[in-house]
Amino acid sequence: MFHKLKLSFYLFIALLALSMPNNILAGNACTNGNLVNPGVLTIASGNPGYAPWVLDNAIEKGKGFEAAVAHEVAKRMGFSGNQIKWVSASFDQSIQPGVKNFDFNLQQFSISADREKVVDFSIPYYTANMAVLVRKHTIEKGAKATLTSVRKLVWGAVANTTGMPFIKTVITPTTSILLYDDNADAVGALKAKQIDAAVFDLPTALFISAVQMDDGVILGQFPAADSTNPDHFGMLLSEGSPLRACVNEALSSMKSDGKLAKIEAQWLQNSTGIPVIK
Repeated sequence: MFHKLKLSFYLFIALLALSMPNNILAGNACTNGNLVNPGVLTIASGNPGYAPWVLDNAIEKGKGFEAAVAHEVAKRMGFSGNQIKWVSASFDQSIQPGVKNFDFNLQQFSISADREKVVDFSIPYYTANMAVLVRKHTIEKGAKATLTSVRKLVWGAVANTTGMPFIKTVITPTTSILLYDDNADAVGALKAKQIDAAVFDLPTALFISAVQMDDGVILGQFPAADSTNPDHFGMLLSEGSPLRACVNEALSSMKSDGKLAKIEAQWLQNSTGIPVIK
């Protein structure tokens, strides 16, 4: 009888282990001894954090796209509640070589070959859509979030960026495209009513409309599939971080089961109300 009970107990333990999510088991295995603060997952973000990426400058609350992604990744790595430490780190400081005060950091870091020489990135958790920035008076004059409507606008673009070929090949406007040296010049042209619209990646458009313009409005956004060379955002880790595999596993599972897409829809589509231009 004793042997049968002992066998049943070990069988129960084995079945329990098999029933646990693979990412939780893997998370425990690859985080032990590899954390900046032992036993605690340290996640960094910018200060301040802006909507829709982080709401109320409080990533720890899990509200906003990147805040929600950070919480879900931590959960799938086996951390929650007081097992997570939230810290701030400046954008410029984070992309420099050297010791980090975080396990991973997310604040709209575009993955690039130059940056990967000194830091590591996870697989992408977001691909930036191209967005159309206009002023309120352009909408009042009848501009709509349709391809037919935006083609009739007077467009400006920053030379030597992906915006110029995007306007030329995807939007195909009916008038000539006016070129500018940088974003500041393009925004200045919008303010001066020299152009009706300009195209930026969605994060840049959100920042410009909220911070740099009094009457800036994002008319709409294009699906990422329309861009030939879109920006991919990745979680930033110190160079050679052993946690990269853990973070990638968590993100991969979120992509596979649709959780990442749901978070994006909630915080970057539904909450912002920015329509998709078709």
